[in-house]
Amino acid sequence: MADVHRTVDVVWKLESAKIVAALTRMVHNVGLAEELAQDALVAALEQWPTAGIPANPGAWLTAIAKRRAVDHIRRAELHSRKQEELAHALARHPAEEPSGAWEAGEAGEPGQDDVLRLMLISCHPVLSTEARVALTLRLLGGLTAEEIGRAFLTPATAITQRIAAAKRTLAEHGVPFDLPVGEELAERLASVLEVVYLVFNEGYSATSGEDLIRPGLCQEALRLGRLLAELAPDEPEVHGLVALMEVQASRAAARTGPSGEPVQLHEQNRGRWDQLLIRRGFGALLRARTAGAGRPPGPYVLQAAIAVCHARARSAADTDWAQIATLYGALERLLPTPVVRLNRAVAVGMADGPAAGLALVDGLTADPALRDYHLLPSVRGDLLERQGRAADARREFERAAALTRNAAERAFLERRAEALVAADPVAAADPAAAGGRTLGRAAREFLGRDGLDAGTVRSYGQTLRRLELSLGAGLPLASLTADRVAGVFAAAWGGAAPATWNRHRAAVRSFAAWAGLDGTADPHGDGPADEPSGGPAAGIERRTGRSVPAAGLSPEQLAALWERPGAALRERTLWRLLHESRATVAAVLALDVQDLDLDDRRALVRDTWVGWRAGTARLLPELIAGRTRGPLFLADRRPGPARRPGPTDLCPETGRSRLSYERAEYLFKRATRGLDPDGRGYTLRQLRA
Repeated sequence: MADVHRTVDVVWKLESAKIVAALTRMVHNVGLAEELAQDALVAALEQWPTAGIPANPGAWLTAIAKRRAVDHIRRAELHSRKQEELAHALARHPAEEPSGAWEAGEAGEPGQDDVLRLMLISCHPVLSTEARVALTLRLLGGLTAEEIGRAFLTPATAITQRIAAAKRTLAEHGVPFDLPVGEELAERLASVLEVVYLVFNEGYSATSGEDLIRPGLCQEALRLGRLLAELAPDEPEVHGLVALMEVQASRAAARTGPSGEPVQLHEQNRGRWDQLLIRRGFGALLRARTAGAGRPPGPYVLQAAIAVCHARARSAADTDWAQIATLYGALERLLPTPVVRLNRAVAVGMADGPAAGLALVDGLTADPALRDYHLLPSVRGDLLERQGRAADARREFERAAALTRNAAERAFLERRAEALVAADPVAAADPAAAGGRTLGRAAREFLGRDGLDAGTVRSYGQTLRRLELSLGAGLPLASLTADRVAGVFAAAWGGAAPATWNRHRAAVRSFAAWAGLDGTADPHGDGPADEPSGGPAAGIERRTGRSVPAAGLSPEQLAALWERPGAALRERTLWRLLHESRATVAAVLALDVQDLDLDDRRALVRDTWVGWRAGTARLLPELIAGRTRGPLFLADRRPGPARRPGPTDLCPETGRSRLSYERAEYLFKRATRGLDPDGRGYTLRQLRA
């Protein structure tokens, strides 16, 4: 019995995409197609243990599923002519003796094209990134909600609801099962490639959790990439992505040490690299170049070429860093993102020396997109260490450790910081231990003073926490210069409203006065600080301008916002709720899960009823899946020991705190820059207008 169930599981993972694709073409509904395919799976689990496993299990499942589809069409009394054609076709291929050539497809039914169509539907731009990933793994990978949830550290109930919502969205938008052509096909393929590579990256370098690598996700992404290469053999970017994943996956065994700790590329045992995967990667890159002959290489082909450069080097010392820097230069011209620029800085630092790389990295420190990207301080720390600046490098590694959500990476970065102290105790010592003061310690003392109410502590704490994350909690207080603070303000609050900007400015000025950084107060005094005139806030000018009620978003802008690909579920729910309820941002962010009445579509907060409509009602169940208490909108990560929020602002089930107004505002402004003609983005208040 166990062997039969294992066989069914394997067959389902191999054949489910083809079955669902064929059924979708028949019934024109992805959700219904999957239900019919599941019926066939249930039939196999019931019949195979007694009747035995068919000679062609995939064809057996396909035939049974198609019979279910015909029954559905008959019951619905739809497409009478199609019913006769399907019934006639199935009569020629009964379930008891299925055709052995399912892959070839029946006459006029190109099975491979069906699977490609299913891929394009699963990754349709009307779906959010999370929905595309979940639906693709479900329909194309044959993974259960539990398997997807385990891979992404998400409750299975949330995955189930996410998939169901994605199917509803596809149905509501009437997404056709047709195969697009021309530029539309290229755009849709780009969406598929993005999803496949996202799945691979999450497996190759997990963003959160205890493990650095999740091999199951890497293998699934590779399988999907290889399948896509068969379905679209003339697309160079498809082969480029496959080549990139093959070569990167070849290093998997060498990327972690005995305890699961990360091993850097230049320290890896290259004898453990999988030569078969490397050869497959070389072959895929050759196919990409052949398919793209006469055309400039795309982003995935360039990244694959970079990976191949690493694979060709017999040792780290033999790596052609000059060639890699050149390839990154070409990639930056094609895809000028901050992450690409950071990778180019690494290559330049290896080719031309750490000073050259550091100059490029320092030019990225004010980029808002990299504000909380842990690899920026990690790269900077590596370059500083190579320059012999142990104390500065140590602070950068500590800052990177504070930003990452992956436990294995955090431990690795903390060990690198500790190793610098062991190697050079004098140069890398903690200034506080040597009688000096650090930014982190001074901030804790400042916020721990008697007489500060909770609101003031929270407001000041947001400002100082941002300084710590951007500059490092271990920064000597004497090094908190006006230039450094100005850089943080530009990256974190450059687009903020005058009131927000001035609030953070006032917090820095008060902190500087209390700490005596401008000579106006006793560093250890507990009395009110004098209004400082210089110090760290000297370069932060006060912003003027009265708050004028902003115009609301137009219907067209709202429609673009609701359909914005890549928006997280939390943000989409918040935006919908603000628009539909017309409640204040503070009131909506103060909502708790236990206050919601999902049936009546309302909640009581601060003696005021907040109601919503269908758009929010569709999203809320998925957002709160598995939770019964605590804040409705949660922060991205758990708070640190020094930033423990009050009981009402902490979720007892996840350990995460309530989403802050400032973080919600920043994310909305960033998401709406493309909708704003001025490129500045909109404020959450404009959703209510």
